[in-house]
Amino acid sequence: MRKPSPTVTPNTWEFLRDPMIAPTGFREYDARWQYPEAINLPGITALGLGLGTQMHRRGIEPVIAVGNDYRDYSLSIKNALILGLMQAGIRVRDIGPCLSPMAYFAQFHLDAPAVAMVTASHNPNGWTGVKMGFERPLTHGPDEMSELRDIVLNGEGETREGGAYEFVDGVREAYLDDLVGDFRMTRKLKVVCATGNGTASAFAPELFERMGVEVVPSHNRLDYTFPHYNPNPEAMEMLHDMSASVRASGADFALGFDGDGDRCGVVDDEGEEIFADKMGVIMARDLSALHPGSTFVADVKSTGLFASDPVLQENGARADYWKTGHSHMKRRVKELGALAGFEKSGHYFLAEPIGRGYDCGMRVAVEICKLMDRNSERSMSDLRRALPQTYSTPTMSPYAADEDKYDILDRIVQRLENVTEMAGRKVAQVVTVNGARVILDNGSWGLVRASSNTPNLVVVCESSESEAELRSIFKEIDAVIRTEPEVGDYDQTF
Repeated sequence: MRKPSPTVTPNTWEFLRDPMIAPTGFREYDARWQYPEAINLPGITALGLGLGTQMHRRGIEPVIAVGNDYRDYSLSIKNALILGLMQAGIRVRDIGPCLSPMAYFAQFHLDAPAVAMVTASHNPNGWTGVKMGFERPLTHGPDEMSELRDIVLNGEGETREGGAYEFVDGVREAYLDDLVGDFRMTRKLKVVCATGNGTASAFAPELFERMGVEVVPSHNRLDYTFPHYNPNPEAMEMLHDMSASVRASGADFALGFDGDGDRCGVVDDEGEEIFADKMGVIMARDLSALHPGSTFVADVKSTGLFASDPVLQENGARADYWKTGHSHMKRRVKELGALAGFEKSGHYFLAEPIGRGYDCGMRVAVEICKLMDRNSERSMSDLRRALPQTYSTPTMSPYAADEDKYDILDRIVQRLENVTEMAGRKVAQVVTVNGARVILDNGSWGLVRASSNTPNLVVVCESSESEAELRSIFKEIDAVIRTEPEVGDYDQTF
């Protein structure tokens, strides 16, 4: 394998011949680049050769399920990746265009020891990447990604005999059958299905119809130009559009899915956005009544209610706060034998006996419909209002270059560790498992961490008392961030 060249640039002879890969694309748990500025097709082939080499080094049976999301360049990326995998002697089972959770499902359905999903997830067009894993339902974490990066960037990929290709039909139908089973709604339910013209458009409407749910369509036509907005149910643009659809249609709630279908966003019958961590508490209340004494994992961006909610405490539920990131969360759920994990970004990790432990927006949709069926006399807004009142920001992301963001964060964390008072209250604890979560003596908190997928920091705040306290916490967190002149503007505020 040729070592990727740092001097290759687009629109040159070498660009069509030699692998070009920006090292920053190897992130904590995903490989993700801007295409073709930061990686070219020979670079993708080198990535496939490196991934296949990693499989052999780890003693993984040389069989992999491979899929791609619905973007106009994803098929080219997948084919280049498959070429590299086959060069490494891997037998490729191509499941075609799919959602990331359908690719994870294929590992079980096809009994494949490895998976590689070509997707830029919720990133806008111009990005590409690969989500991959060996030990189902887990995906690569920092150790595996570092090993893969070294193999690829050092040119250590090894060609072998035995590579093969097979297209496998019927996985989409098996995936939908597995999700729904024989469940049918016993109450009438009308749901706005928001897919932002992304890959979930080929799955979610049919999923609801199979359950007997009336569908209010919202941008359900596949269109990889994303003419309305980039499908990202954490972004206020999508949530506000979902809210308008609920108000216009009189739907019971709205569910929205990101570009590769592993995340789900919720808007209730009153048009109020329910951020995924609060929806997680609603689901945890319901699930802990069915499974008393369960453990729930929440990421550090999530509400403090997983630990303090009286209903969860009464049901004997235990809370564990862990690192943000789908690979970190999947690993933690499996390690603790937790019933579920919840991430503020909209990843839900539903383990046995509900799901298989990987993040699947479609599985969440099914379980929310089941939850509403069990609570047939209550609306989604009833369930939201039943939670203790807290005030929280959306997830906000000021710009910080990939090359600088971790050094910047280290300095910010050092400063926050020395803060003894914030928003007029004493600091009770600073949790540094993933950035810095500054917890006040009344349970309110503010978090700053580095994004694993984009050139940004991430800021989230929550107050248990008031909007005024929330704004004060954000103002003081932001003041510390602004001591770093390389940090840019926020993508959104509140």
